[in-house]
Amino acid sequence: MYPYARFAHLVLKERRKAPLGMYDNHVLPMTCWPVDIDGFLEMNNGRILTLYDLGRFALAMRIGLWDVLQREKWGLVVAGSTVRYRSRITTFQRFELRTRFLGWDNRFFYLEQAMWRGNTCCNHALLRTGVTQKGRLAPVEDVANAMGVSDGSRVLPAYAQAWAEADATRPWPPEF
Repeated sequence: MYPYARFAHLVLKERRKAPLGMYDNHVLPMTCWPVDIDGFLEMNNGRILTLYDLGRFALAMRIGLWDVLQREKWGLVVAGSTVRYRSRITTFQRFELRTRFLGWDNRFFYLEQAMWRGNTCCNHALLRTGVTQKGRLAPVEDVANAMGVSDGSRVLPAYAQAWAEADATRPWPPEF
């Protein structure tokens, strides 16, 4: 089940915080609750992806994207992701969900997210996202302009660029 209570709490809390710059890190303190765990008594990988959604919403609110989405009646979509899982998060452990915007190419926006428990990175995701307009991807330049960003994207890190290039070679639909 989607964590609606966490989402409502996040919206109320994030709206009162100072804005962030587009490329600033967003940090969201969290706790692993019993509803987050699986049969192995650790945070479920599906829940990790859902909590990453909350981190992206929080970042969107703090960098001003949320207001643009509401004004333009646009939506958000994840177009691809890759995740590394390295260390367990168990019930009642506290951790930080860190989110940052990396930049964009001619079609998509790229973000990375990670959950940290102290100095240990427990998992890390690289995401390709888009903004939807009437059921289709809105041009990235239109979104950037609506946010007041006129100087283009930062150069994507080499690992993000390599992932985007490799993913473009995958057949679609898959050959099952």
